[in-house]
Amino acid sequence: MSTDRTPHLRAALLMFCSTVFFGLMVIAIRLASETLHTFEIAFFRNFFGLIAALPLLLRHGPDLLKTTQLPRYGVRCLIGVVSMMAGFWAIGHLPLAQAVALSYSTPIFVTIAAVLFLHEQVRARRWIAVGLGFVGVLIIVRPGSASFSAGTLVALVAAVLSGVVSIQIKQLSQVDPADRIVFLTTLIWVPMSLLPALTVWEWPQGITWLWVIAAGAMGTAGHMLWTRALKLGDVSALTPISFTQLPIVAIAGWLLFQEPVDRWTAIGALVIFSANAYIAHREARLARQAATHAPTQAAKPGE
Repeated sequence: MSTDRTPHLRAALLMFCSTVFFGLMVIAIRLASETLHTFEIAFFRNFFGLIAALPLLLRHGPDLLKTTQLPRYGVRCLIGVVSMMAGFWAIGHLPLAQAVALSYSTPIFVTIAAVLFLHEQVRARRWIAVGLGFVGVLIIVRPGSASFSAGTLVALVAAVLSGVVSIQIKQLSQVDPADRIVFLTTLIWVPMSLLPALTVWEWPQGITWLWVIAAGAMGTAGHMLWTRALKLGDVSALTPISFTQLPIVAIAGWLLFQEPVDRWTAIGALVIFSANAYIAHREARLARQAATHAPTQAAKPGE
């Protein structure tokens, strides 16, 4: 196996494993939402996620807390916690397959955010793919239909903000190691999510403790793997791998909550997946072209 391909394969495997953990987290959140408010679920996910991340502090020591990017972490965490709460609300109030399918519009917004924040050049064919992705979103949401609800807009807000967060993590990963990003993010999220949770506070009862602990552990594990994947590979190329989460939660929704997959959700998800797959293909092709031509361009005199 070529050593040039190894990091890309590792990144893909890490992203896939991250997706599985995030899928299990979604199921735990849905189960917890039957008795707990979204704000509390977000807090407990972060609190138990921080506990799950403590081995990172033991491994690296106090240096793990040192960063020159603290203001950027503050902005990233604020956007992230709002995205988290919107996403958790959608998981608790929409059919699981629909909530997750709408979350897959994130790569579309990642492409847009990459243009705005990273100044990436996006050509016509990728913009067409972005437009196709929006068509898929409209197929799922179906504005003006009897099935349309404001809850679908909440899910879209979560997807938009998640796209911004992906770009911010990519930027942070150029300065800080993955473990520091995960630990500091989770550490800051705890007090940020506690404040709204206190307004609706009630203690979890019985098996709900298991669901919130599982959500925290699975979320942190997924976050660790996701951050490592983004450090090794390109955001736009890796994010479509997360589509493997859809069958996991669709099966869980059917088995646990008797939720059949709506045909419009399936069609829309397929359209979004096609758009994301093309975006990933273009990213991989452009990366190969850049790697092929870089040595030649560097050798030219006067450049």
